[in-house]
Amino acid sequence: MEQEISYLQTTLTNKTIVEKLSFLAENFKGKVAFSTSLGQEDQVITDLIFKNNIDIQVFTLDTGRLFNQTYDLLDLTIAKYKKNIKIYFPESAQVEEFVNTKGLNSFYESVANRKECCAIRKVYPLKRALKEVTIWVTGLRADQSANRLEMKEFEWDANFKLIKYNPLIDWSLEQTVSYLKENKVPYNPLHEQGFVSIGCAPCTRAIAEGEDIRAGRWWWESSQKECGLHAK
Repeated sequence: MEQEISYLQTTLTNKTIVEKLSFLAENFKGKVAFSTSLGQEDQVITDLIFKNNIDIQVFTLDTGRLFNQTYDLLDLTIAKYKKNIKIYFPESAQVEEFVNTKGLNSFYESVANRKECCAIRKVYPLKRALKEVTIWVTGLRADQSANRLEMKEFEWDANFKLIKYNPLIDWSLEQTVSYLKENKVPYNPLHEQGFVSIGCAPCTRAIAEGEDIRAGRWWWESSQKECGLHAK
């Protein structure tokens, strides 16, 4: 697998993101998927894929506890591009057992409970979504968290056993926001209210000026601020 990653890095050097996405779609037909959480970075990649008619499946995870603004943005994005975004849901039986056993908001009580909730609502559905995928496209940026600083444009994801392509890994937040505005790409209005990283409603708050970009996620704990989707 290291050889394949090295091949991609060498072959796609100096290519644009659109050229890279198109190359992957053509050379891994039906095996490339982009996971969007409808964040700013993800909206950039969605725009690049849909606007250029690149044959890459775009999907999202509906945890059942997203902000209303996120659902509105999902509808708006589908309407704008007239393209399908496949939605994966958590298994209802797992959600029912977790909530009935530990409580609706038990994730506030311990890191273990929070990670179990993330696993049920996000990680397990993602595993289903990536089951037949060879290349997983993400909207990760290096400066989003300490855990992501070491991530590369192309890398092997040991958790999901596939190649991960992070086209915006070297982009800044300013570059991302500029792209959205210049290309008139819809984005979540919560971003203009201090929400930089947006996840589930009960687990996300706005951040103050000068706070770390991930400070608004699971703010009541001091873990690595990851849900398990992109753990190293």
